[in-house]
Amino acid sequence: MQGDTEIMMSLMACGTGFILDFLFGDPAWLYHPVRLIGRWIAFFEKQARRICGGNPGKLLTAGGVICFLVLVLSFGIPCILLYAAGRIHPVLRFGLESFWCYQLLAVKSLKQESRKVYSQIQKGDLPGAKKAVSMIVGRDTEPLDETGVIKAAVETVAENTSDGVTAPLLFMMIGGTPLGFFYKAVNTMDSMIGYKDEKYLYLGRVAAKLDDILNYIPARISAVLMIGAAYLLGMNGKNAWFIYRRDRRNHASPNSAQTEAVCAGALGIQLAGDAFYFGKLYKKKCIGDALRPVEVEDIVRAGRLLYGTAILSFLSFGVAKLLIMAAIQQII
Repeated sequence: MQGDTEIMMSLMACGTGFILDFLFGDPAWLYHPVRLIGRWIAFFEKQARRICGGNPGKLLTAGGVICFLVLVLSFGIPCILLYAAGRIHPVLRFGLESFWCYQLLAVKSLKQESRKVYSQIQKGDLPGAKKAVSMIVGRDTEPLDETGVIKAAVETVAENTSDGVTAPLLFMMIGGTPLGFFYKAVNTMDSMIGYKDEKYLYLGRVAAKLDDILNYIPARISAVLMIGAAYLLGMNGKNAWFIYRRDRRNHASPNSAQTEAVCAGALGIQLAGDAFYFGKLYKKKCIGDALRPVEVEDIVRAGRLLYGTAILSFLSFGVAKLLIMAAIQQII
């Protein structure tokens, strides 16, 4: 009985955090716990390079140790703090978990950041648009023209619908905020050290592989839910399904093209293609068909698809959790 109460409280906390994220996003003045995770990663990386030098084998081992340490801290500290809060009062635990659920989601902030790009283009300020999009993408933005900037904004909204919304929501539904922080720690390590360039090829390999594994199922769930959202929003759901089936593997990552393919199909545009990273041109496959030219309003449309997918994800995961709880009660 106590376990059921805790599960329901966790579900309610997740719902509260979801609503708070929709309302307030991620204020710049509010310290985000992911920044603390990032500081741990940077500290451990510095120590690893000091100890291992340039030895590939040692760096590979060090990368595994970094993953272990960061994940233990990211999962263990929330567990301890939630337990302590619950010992003081259940309402305190509920409030803390709700607040963390809110911080772990990125629906409104993702929309807001992409809208900054939209606003700059609307004003005819291409350098300003490049600067705005550089805050949310990893590629070099200086070589981009207006179409390239728009595509970059749409692509990051599409990809982060999974990484920033559906995936953390799924993990929180399964294991509360500790599992949500576990996921965000993996995601943060991948974004900081998971590159395949000379600097991180060995040190970041474990983090990159772990991110691929952890996102494998969520990325595909996200894609299916995004297709559903495309139909519900009156977008081209049929083409979203077609492009998803055809182009979902058109990326070096096994997960990144999943939602990008759906978004490209739903909007009827072509995304991805060659891009510059750290001054070097990387040849990349295109995703989708250019049924029409890319336009600035596609950023707004991608934002609508993001919101639709987020709401559908929350409802689907919440209902699934309630049904599983009911089934377990019947068995017991």
